Amino acid sequence: MTHGDGTAVSSPADEVGTPGLTRRGLAAAAVGSVGTAVVGATAGEAAAGRRYRPRRYRATKIPGSATRHALTRFSYGWTPQLQRQVAKAGGFNRWFDRQLSGSYSDGWYRTTADWWPTTNASRDRLVGMVDSGALSSFWQVDINYQRWVLARRTRSHRQVQELMAEFWEHHFHIPAQGLVGPYRVSYGKKLRSLALGRFDALLPAAVLHPAMALYLSNANSSRSAPNEDLGRELLELHTVGRGNYTERDVRDSARLLTGYRVDKWRTWRYTYDTAHHWTGRVSIVGFTHPNAAPDGRDALRAYLRHLAHHPATARRIAHKLAVRFISDDPPASVVDMLTRVYLANDTRIAPVLRALVRSPAFRSARMRKVRTPDEDLVATYRALNARLQRPRGNSAAADGIVWQARTLGNMPYEWGSPDGRPDTADAWSSTARFLGSLDVHYMMCGGWWPNEHIAYRRRRAWLPRKSLRFAKFVDHLSRRMLGRSSTSTMLQAACEATGCQPWTVITPDHRVMKWELPRLLTVFLDSPYHMKR
Repeated sequence: MTHGDGTAVSSPADEVGTPGLTRRGLAAAAVGSVGTAVVGATAGEAAAGRRYRPRRYRATKIPGSATRHALTRFSYGWTPQLQRQVAKAGGFNRWFDRQLSGSYSDGWYRTTADWWPTTNASRDRLVGMVDSGALSSFWQVDINYQRWVLARRTRSHRQVQELMAEFWEHHFHIPAQGLVGPYRVSYGKKLRSLALGRFDALLPAAVLHPAMALYLSNANSSRSAPNEDLGRELLELHTVGRGNYTERDVRDSARLLTGYRVDKWRTWRYTYDTAHHWTGRVSIVGFTHPNAAPDGRDALRAYLRHLAHHPATARRIAHKLAVRFISDDPPASVVDMLTRVYLANDTRIAPVLRALVRSPAFRSARMRKVRTPDEDLVATYRALNARLQRPRGNSAAADGIVWQARTLGNMPYEWGSPDGRPDTADAWSSTARFLGSLDVHYMMCGGWWPNEHIAYRRRRAWLPRKSLRFAKFVDHLSRRMLGRSSTSTMLQAACEATGCQPWTVITPDHRVMKWELPRLLTVFLDSPYHMKR
């Protein structure tokens, strides 16, 4: 069944079959797990009974369940604006193709980049700003980058590119802190520019970037004392993975990477110095090279290309993509299929993503992923249509958004070790994380914090008509914020949160609209429909 605009309409059965949560119920279950804190569907719905029978407000359009699932996985949160974009494209598959080809405007990325003076500054400019005292340290550069990546995700029309940029920044993880300050922004920009391209282009771009040389000590490596940090992580984390290399491979990998230097704490220039390059034959996971020339860069690029096309690398990338977009424990069969697609398409990423979306495993994996802290935060901005504005002053929302992320447990690219942020539910299902989410949701639903240089929806704008029965109002809010119809449990939670009955008539002057709307909105944000994706 479809609307006139081409988007599919869910049947009520689609919407009622998954359990809901009251804010109280979530809090009680939180000790166990954020992601699995669910009230049993059968018991919950039965208890609600006819008293809390959902009423539909069909004037508020929602996508079909399959489209909503796909959009929830491949965006930072469903919104009515996103649905209109999909409808205009002619459906999810066409929208997805346009996302993969970069057809949508990138204006929000460019606009938000201008909000902080460090985001578009060159390396020399950043160094000059620190040396002159205009910046206290490179810490300011790093935290501005963390703010920017959150800000641009909230409203970007290129949601898939932003998601894949984040994916690769975790795969080739470099924390946004410490020595990498002059290069961390350019590193993130480079990976984003290649995020939907080929892995054999991404790999050298990441591994040979000065930020990586600084983070994994390759800038200190020399022919007399090759540092093994980058040589090892290149094999263990970036390509073939554990069990597919030996200590001899690590040693030769490190030797081949020698020659790159960074003039730390002075000019920060990144150069290649043949005097520091180790020469001699190397043999690494099936790659052999005489490496006899003083300039070893050609040999190194051939090595990286070998790694990018290695079957073990293909399987590692396929598995990580399946974990990201399907489930924490994806079926081996789908990983095998994605591995074949990766190799058959010469390491191109887009065909792998298309195959993933078409797989039965993807279609059947609804509500199987817990949102990470930054995903929860950005999805909250999108659900509330809270619009960041250019920061002016120390209390601006676009600056404070990183502290909200920290409240939830992790700022972007703050993970301390080279393996990058974990992507499974057990890492993000603590009580502290859950209570942090409740706090952030409630503060934003009330528009209390952040409250400077940010535009929230006017309270009365949440009511679609001059008067509406409460049960239909709950359904409208569920559709508006989550892209799905309400459930009996959701209606019961809303009634408990506000003291209303399903038949209560809500008007702009009703106490719910004047005083209790923030508590009502948290019913939707605290539910598993928002906490999961």
